[in-house]
Amino acid sequence: MELRQLQYLVAVVEEANFTRAAARLHVAQPGVSAQIRQLERELGQPLLDRSGRSVTTTEAGEAVLPYARAALAAIEGVRQTVDDFTGLLRGRVAVGLVSGPAGQEFDMVSVVADFHDAHPQVEISLTEDTSERMLAALRRGELDLALAGLVDEEPPPGLSCQVVIDTPLVAVVAPDDPLGTDRNRAEVPLTELRDRPLISLPRGTGLRGVLERVCVEAGFQPRIAFEAAAPHVLTELAARGLGVAVVPAPPVGPASLLGERLRVLTISGPQPRGRIALVWRTDGPAGPAAEALLGRLRTALPVPEAADDRASTTR
Repeated sequence: MELRQLQYLVAVVEEANFTRAAARLHVAQPGVSAQIRQLERELGQPLLDRSGRSVTTTEAGEAVLPYARAALAAIEGVRQTVDDFTGLLRGRVAVGLVSGPAGQEFDMVSVVADFHDAHPQVEISLTEDTSERMLAALRRGELDLALAGLVDEEPPPGLSCQVVIDTPLVAVVAPDDPLGTDRNRAEVPLTELRDRPLISLPRGTGLRGVLERVCVEAGFQPRIAFEAAAPHVLTELAARGLGVAVVPAPPVGPASLLGERLRVLTISGPQPRGRIALVWRTDGPAGPAAEALLGRLRTALPVPEAADDRASTTR
């Protein structure tokens, strides 16, 4: 059994594909397949199920995987111990970034690029995905850090966070909508959205999770009529009278952002909030490189006042 066979096995499992794993490892795909088959012959059990569109682990492969990861981590620990004597930081850091405008509010690319300039031996990967999938990847150890949306007040078990955006969600409607005809009306109770067609971000995003959670807590299932990844598309759908868009409150006043084509109402009883956070495993990222990048991001990313009042870090 060779360490590279274990490295290839872990890469194929994480990528769910031989070709992507080979590209990540910078080796030829046939070589990856041959080494894993040799490992399977040596162990006497198939470790991967190749019958579907995505490669998955067999029962034996699932049992072997933690030991393969532990062996690779031990080797990395040996390298890091030696590097500590020379002041060299190396390793691999996997970072997740929430899809859409929320992830674009912060110049994470510059922070990551500056970190790479300072530590060129650190390999950094940046993946954009939905919050739900990134949080799951964090818990599985496939990501070290992620900028993701939170559904609940606390992060999922096993994860810690630093909130960087904390804003109320609002209902946006056309002026001729029943909710928008009264110009003096400033808010709408959540229960009034019970039977209304709602326009929301897609399932798997933090904001969609918050909307579904508060509606269920209020005693009803939200009726999602339209969904889109971009908030401006949601408000455009609302402007055409297709439903009530539930989006983050405009950062400047409603009139300056949305004009006369839309009415913005605060949702009350309870007031749902959209929260974006830098998230990591509570037991710490795997390796000094990820720990160092986490420290730099925590310093660079802002802490909103609403989050600062409660405590910027949740554990």
